[in-house]
Amino acid sequence: MFGGIKLFFIGIIISALLGAGAYVMKLQRDNTILKENAIKLESAVAEQKNLIENQKKDFEEILTANKKMNELVSNLKKDLDDLDKRFNKKDRDIGKLAIDRTAAIERVINKGSENAKRCIEIASGSPLTEEEKNATKKSEINPECPSIANPKYIPY
Repeated sequence: MFGGIKLFFIGIIISALLGAGAYVMKLQRDNTILKENAIKLESAVAEQKNLIENQKKDFEEILTANKKMNELVSNLKKDLDDLDKRFNKKDRDIGKLAIDRTAAIERVINKGSENAKRCIEIASGSPLTEEEKNATKKSEINPECPSIANPKYIPY
C-alpha cells in the first residue's frame, strides 16, 4: 500500500516537474516574442521621429516659400498700382491717341507688352539677367515691374 502511495507521489512530482518545464519553455518563447516586438517598436518610434523631423523641415520650407511669395505679391501689387496711376491720368484717351499717332502708340504698347511678358517670366521663376540685376537708372529698368525685375534700382 505504501508502494502505491509512493508511486502516486512520484507521479505527481514528475507531472509537476514536466508542467514547470513546459511553463518555463512557454515563458522563454513569450520572452523572445516580446524582445522582437520591442525591437520593432523601437524601430517604428525611430522612423516616426525621423518622419516628424522631415515634416518640420518641410513645414519650415513651406513657410519660407510662402513668405517669399507674399513679398513678391506685395511688390507686384505696388507695381500694378503704379501702372494704374500711369494709365489713368486726367484727360487721357488712348483710343484718340492711337488714331492720331498710330506708330508711336504701337511702339509704346509693344514695348510695354514685352516688359509685362518679362515680368510674368520673372514672377514665374525665371532668373534675372545681368542687365536686369545691375540696372540702376530709370532708362535701364523694366518700368512695368521694377521691384522684381531690377533689385538695385531705387526710385527717386
